[in-house]
Amino acid sequence: MHKTPVSKRIFDLLISVLLLILLSPLMLGLALLVWGKLGRPVIFTQERPGKDGKIFKLFKFRTMRETFDASGSPLPDAERLTALGKFLRSTSLDELPEMVNVIKGEMSLVGPRPLLIAYLERYSPEQARRHNVLPGITGWAQVNGRNAISWEDKFKFDVWYVDNWSFLLDIKILFMTIGKVFKREAINAPGSVSSPEFMGTKQE
Repeated sequence: MHKTPVSKRIFDLLISVLLLILLSPLMLGLALLVWGKLGRPVIFTQERPGKDGKIFKLFKFRTMRETFDASGSPLPDAERLTALGKFLRSTSLDELPEMVNVIKGEMSLVGPRPLLIAYLERYSPEQARRHNVLPGITGWAQVNGRNAISWEDKFKFDVWYVDNWSFLLDIKILFMTIGKVFKREAINAPGSVSSPEFMGTKQE
């Protein structure tokens, strides 16, 4: 079990609290916009596995309509994602509420992205090491391809981060993230509005 470095935790708290204060007018405006365009709830919440697989509730701005087919199943993401939702995702503004998760100690500013609970049993032992650290709002995989690379490559970047963490690396990733957001690079997987489901890595 890895222990989160004190310097990382202090940095996360200081930056997250500062950003929440500075960005609160923007977040309020986005909340009102989402409410007006998509209705309630404004915040999308979903249980995700964090450090050591501990489950927590992730917060994001909602980006999809709640629309269903005749059988009651949700329509495909491409049909539920709105123009506003595409904008929020492409600018990563939908991620801003996750700073609350950082303040609560459930996430870090930088770390492997928190994925679905169903993936826990699909990881190889090596891939599962991504849960040795707190998940992050951004991470090494996000600045090295984000959704445009394969799951296997994402997990290799995640595990590399676990093994090579440093305070300077976190600073580097944060600055690289700012550049990626402004360029809106690798937002979606090719031919999709979101990442395909990870079904596990085939063992040779």
